[in-house]
Amino acid sequence: MTSGVAKAARMVAQAAADAPVTELPRRVCAAVCEGLGMDGATLSLLTDTPARQLLAASGDEALVLEEIQFTVLEGPCISAAHSGEAVGVDDLHEELTPWTLFGATMRERLPQVRSVYALPVFFGDYVLGTADVLALRPHALGKEDLEQAAEVADAVATALVPTRDMIITGTRAPSWEPEEVVRAHWFDTARAIGALVARRGLTGEDALAVMRAEAFRSGRSLADITADILRDGPGPS
Repeated sequence: MTSGVAKAARMVAQAAADAPVTELPRRVCAAVCEGLGMDGATLSLLTDTPARQLLAASGDEALVLEEIQFTVLEGPCISAAHSGEAVGVDDLHEELTPWTLFGATMRERLPQVRSVYALPVFFGDYVLGTADVLALRPHALGKEDLEQAAEVADAVATALVPTRDMIITGTRAPSWEPEEVVRAHWFDTARAIGALVARRGLTGEDALAVMRAEAFRSGRSLADITADILRDGPGPS
């Protein structure tokens, strides 16, 4: 195992050992970011489904990365969740990605970000989420680091075990920090999907597609569209 991957795995385990449950995702996310020497990180579960749950984002750039992938429904984290393998883009400025909307939106909204990597997080035999990391420099993770990064993802999965029941079956928004961000990108999104299902007779997948389309058309975040729906405003048309 490379020194960077080993360091990140140790830092994640230490963060989990020291953190109360309410702070666990934020501290684990920060450990992934610092341990791998990156400039941002996010943790999300059910990554490629309408029930996607953001657990933590290390900062504004990481949060925008999360918003872009959830809105356009493509990118490294979606591919990592589907394939169960680590996925990376070494240079967003020079490399053609297989995700047209993701690449174009990243270059428009996060031109300072050069590389992005997504690590699938397994609970048992199933990919239950991803850890995404970004860097302001190209080729931030070497090929060997990316190949061995499953060790970091395994440490994340182990760290999140105490929160598993809360994540899967919880009926209230968790008090994880930053609370407003986590609520908007998990609990409130699910409530807004439910509201559109009831209001318009849509399926959950179609309701989320309507919300995504409005976010993409208007340039607003999915969290803003969600807030409109929950205020019982006109919502997306």
